Amino acid sequence: MATTGADTSLMHAQSTINKLPLVRRLEAVGFRAWPASSVQYDGSWQIRLTAGHPSKRLNSVVPLDPSDHRDLEIRLAKAQRKFEAYGRPMVVRETPLASPKLIDLLRERGWTCFDETIVMTANLIDLELPDMLDHLPSHDVGRFVDASLVVDEADPALKPALAEVVSGIKPPSGLFVIEDAEAGPLATTLCVQDNDLAGIMSVAVSPQHRRKGLGVEILTSALRWARMRSAKTAWLQVSADNAPALALYVRFGFHEAYRYRYWQPPRAA
Repeated sequence: MATTGADTSLMHAQSTINKLPLVRRLEAVGFRAWPASSVQYDGSWQIRLTAGHPSKRLNSVVPLDPSDHRDLEIRLAKAQRKFEAYGRPMVVRETPLASPKLIDLLRERGWTCFDETIVMTANLIDLELPDMLDHLPSHDVGRFVDASLVVDEADPALKPALAEVVSGIKPPSGLFVIEDAEAGPLATTLCVQDNDLAGIMSVAVSPQHRRKGLGVEILTSALRWARMRSAKTAWLQVSADNAPALALYVRFGFHEAYRYRYWQPPRAA
């Protein structure tokens, strides 16, 4: 029997509904793993703001209920004022939990979407990890932040803000750094264990030392640490256009759970 357009739409809608419990859980652990300094609610919208750090995950409106679409224009205007008070450009983060009516309104008002991200998960219980040198996590936030800024080639002025974010993580976390006595920091990753879930918040390798297996080495150490602490599922977020990172994560058994993207108003665009 041929599948009609209506059938395809129905199957897509059903697929979206089926994944919502997983999306809600991963979004919740994601908030705890990368905490904003200010979190306010407007209905089911979470408004996350962080004056010291420009990360979009720390500065965005995150709708958390597909059925919440009341007074959209009024609420967007109120959120805009909050972002202006923080000196941040307003962005809306669209996950499968966002109301379709909200996204339709943003599109109608000329907002543009950007930075599509894939959230991936892997079964840690049955995952076969490479037999590689094991790196133990550090609890030295300052050392990890310094190494991260070097590896990412980021602005050193972000150190206080990044240290505040990392220090504010409540669940147990492992700070992993691979260093060389002469070259300095080569790779970093942050793993946050929240009950049976382990979030890989970043895997960064210095541009000068890529394609040498350091990403595999440090990711293996983080996943092994999480599994030893009884985590059963690992999750991470990766830019949809980052082909090398996607290939690495697929190699480790990660598969797509859902996607999200950001929307910005015409003036910001």
